[in-house]
Amino acid sequence: MQIQSVDINVDVGEGIGNESLLMPYVSSCNIACGGHAGNSKTMRKVVELAKQHRIKIGAHPSFPDVKNFGRKPMDMPCVALFTSLKEQISNLMTIVQEENALLHHVKPHGALYNMAVKDTKIATTIIEVMKSIALPVKLYVPYKSVIETLALQNNIPVTYEAFADRNYNDDLTLVSRSENNALIHDSDAMFEHVFRMIDKRKVKTVTGTEAAIKAETFCVHGDHLHAEELLKKLRMNLETVGIKIL
Repeated sequence: MQIQSVDINVDVGEGIGNESLLMPYVSSCNIACGGHAGNSKTMRKVVELAKQHRIKIGAHPSFPDVKNFGRKPMDMPCVALFTSLKEQISNLMTIVQEENALLHHVKPHGALYNMAVKDTKIATTIIEVMKSIALPVKLYVPYKSVIETLALQNNIPVTYEAFADRNYNDDLTLVSRSENNALIHDSDAMFEHVFRMIDKRKVKTVTGTEAAIKAETFCVHGDHLHAEELLKKLRMNLETVGIKIL
């Protein structure tokens, strides 16, 4: 095993209110900025917490769909989607700057993230938003995705992301949340899942096969029922085998 450090990220500012419990165990966070959840008050509160814990700050833009928490695909004109995403990120950037902090990355949320894996139109719109940001902000992307390819073609720095609390299909897409086995709930199973991706650069899919994957940051969803316990044990188990969380 060559990798000695990884990033652990968590989705926050989504109305759960558990951010102060999760921050001690992660190294970066993705802050909902009004698309699926969040407002100026929640954004500012989470930015302040991230500063206290020295956590890298990221924007977590979404389809503008609070009703469905951004987890259902939307058919939007590219211009409308661009405008919404740019506004969401800009709103967070304003607060980050007011708090004398830095925006480290952007990570799309929910259906937007999943669609950008294969949908060139969606991925291109996100890339155009990234190009419009006047800062060297990284983009969290899944391995072997359309958005990864487009980002690299446009010289946008990427960080490869995998999900600690989600199961994978053979094509590296996430198992749908409508399926019973979409989420990983057991801390030992989660550590095994993540460690395999770090050590072997492979993920065990729901069919039992191993697929090649590249990951530098691992996500645990902040709205997971046992998010605090899972994050605490994941960090402890990784550090026990000599992997630092940075």
